[in-house]
Amino acid sequence: MAVLNLHTMNNAPEQRSNKEVAIWLLIGVGMIVIQVLIGGITRLTESGLSITEWKPITGALPPLNDAAWQAEFDRYKVTDQFKYVHQNFSLADFKGIFFWEWFHRLWARCMGMVFLLGFIYFAVTKKFNKKMILPMVILFLLGAVQGAIGWFMVKSGLVPEKYFVGHVELATHFIAALGLLSYTLWFALGLLEAARKKVVNSFLLKLMLCIVTLLFFQLTYGAFMAGLKAAISAPTWPDINGQIIPAAITELSPWAKNLVYNNIAIHFIHRSLAYLLFGLIGYWWFAARSVKESIFFSRLRSIVLLLVSLQVVLGILTVLNAIYPNRLLLLGVAHQFVAMLLLMCIVAILFVLKRK
Repeated sequence: MAVLNLHTMNNAPEQRSNKEVAIWLLIGVGMIVIQVLIGGITRLTESGLSITEWKPITGALPPLNDAAWQAEFDRYKVTDQFKYVHQNFSLADFKGIFFWEWFHRLWARCMGMVFLLGFIYFAVTKKFNKKMILPMVILFLLGAVQGAIGWFMVKSGLVPEKYFVGHVELATHFIAALGLLSYTLWFALGLLEAARKKVVNSFLLKLMLCIVTLLFFQLTYGAFMAGLKAAISAPTWPDINGQIIPAAITELSPWAKNLVYNNIAIHFIHRSLAYLLFGLIGYWWFAARSVKESIFFSRLRSIVLLLVSLQVVLGILTVLNAIYPNRLLLLGVAHQFVAMLLLMCIVAILFVLKRK
């Protein structure tokens, strides 16, 4: 007993350090969630092309006088989005969409500062151990890559005959953000005692790996839906414009183009994947009912079913209200938020599960 107590005492400083680093990482997780939601608002308000330049330092400040605002507006007027979509915009209208793109970029800068300052603090106070170095390097690289993808996405809409950012580029930006979110959460879970107790179950792990693979495609098609405004193409449920399997899903040639560029096909795939995910997660939830050795796992099991059910309901409501801009904004952002919560819950489940 004395040896055990001594071992616990020796590990106490390391456990405290791990917990502090984990809290910092979880703050980062929260900031990434907010950043993705701001990105969703930016897309739904058609604000993404309002800032036509990338200024990492000076761009942190918005225009500070009338002349600066007019110069920024004049740069936006060169885009085809202004010429063909927002040609009636006044300067006041422009300021409205400018805010969301500026705030999206500002929040990204704030995230970078939180991660950088935290890293410096924990390095100086020697809270890091050797096992954390490589994950930290990967974390910063993922953040830098995400920033580069974001600018690449914006540039995709600043070309002739493009009124919005490309939906493929948008999906790439979105999935990269979720990758960063998942990695940061996984890193944090590895430092928390409550999450370290593993549940050994090969079947549940394999099934959850299938679910997360399916979720990857579902999230990608969700980004396609947003990028192409596909919800407006079929604001009906349970049918798609009066058909369960619409004939229009194969109207493009070659056939493979329908998977990426056909609004109705994308709509059909997104809905179908949602039903399949709901069924698989329901089956996984039932199969995991006998696992009792981890309270953390039991809570995750209940939460994942709740979240996927809520996500299906929000998806239906989003589609049915797609033709109403204000409702679409509210429901679309809520739908995106619950999608991230579902992803984080599944990541946590995968962390806890062990093959053998």
